[in-house]
Amino acid sequence: MTQLTDSLHTLNIADVWTCTRTLGPGLRSAVWVQGCPRHCPNCISPDWIPQIEARRIGPEDLASIMLKSPDITGLTFSGGEPMLQASGLSVLAKIARRERDLNIICFTGYTYQQLLNHPTESPVHKLLAEIDVLIDGPYISSLDDNLGLRGSSNQKIYHLSDRLRGFDFENCPRKAEVFVQENRTTLIGVPPKGVLNLMDQVFKSRSLKG
Repeated sequence: MTQLTDSLHTLNIADVWTCTRTLGPGLRSAVWVQGCPRHCPNCISPDWIPQIEARRIGPEDLASIMLKSPDITGLTFSGGEPMLQASGLSVLAKIARRERDLNIICFTGYTYQQLLNHPTESPVHKLLAEIDVLIDGPYISSLDDNLGLRGSSNQKIYHLSDRLRGFDFENCPRKAEVFVQENRTTLIGVPPKGVLNLMDQVFKSRSLKG
C-alpha cells in the first residue's frame, strides 16, 4: 500500500461547493482535496490527481464556508484522495459538528481493510471515527454499472454509524449538477453514463460557434 502522507491540519483543496443534492441524501456541502496516488484510468477529476499546491485553507475557515447555509445537513469528502489529508479532514469534521448535527460521507480509492491496517492512533483512524458512510475502492471504468452513489460496482458502501442506514447508496439514481461560470465549468455528483460525453459535445459546439 502506498504510504499515506499528511500535512498537519491545514488542507490543500481542489474545490469546495455548498448546497448540492447529488452527493448523498439531503442538502450537502462537498470538498475535494488535491492529490491522489492512484491514477485510475478515466478518472472523472484528472486535474485533481497531481499532488501539487492548490488552495491552502484551515479547517476552521473551511467549516465556515461549508456551513454557511443553515439548511446544510451533511458533508461529503472526496478528491483527489481524502485519506492523504486525513488529519485536516478529521479536524474539519469535529469543528463542523460543534455547530450542528451533521452526517459525513467520504469517498476513498483505498479499500476499507487497507485503511484499517493503519496504526490505531493514525490520522486515518481519526478520520474514520468521524465518517458515517465510507465508499471505498479504486474506480474501474469497465465496472461502471450506472447505479448508485459510487463510480463502479467493485466499490463498497460501509456504514460506520447508523446515521444514513435508510438511504440506498447502491441503487439510488445517479444525479449530476453542472454549473457554467465565466472561466470554468463544474460538475457535481457521480454522473450518469453519457453525461460527460454530452458535455464535451456541447462545449465543442460552443467553441466552434465562437
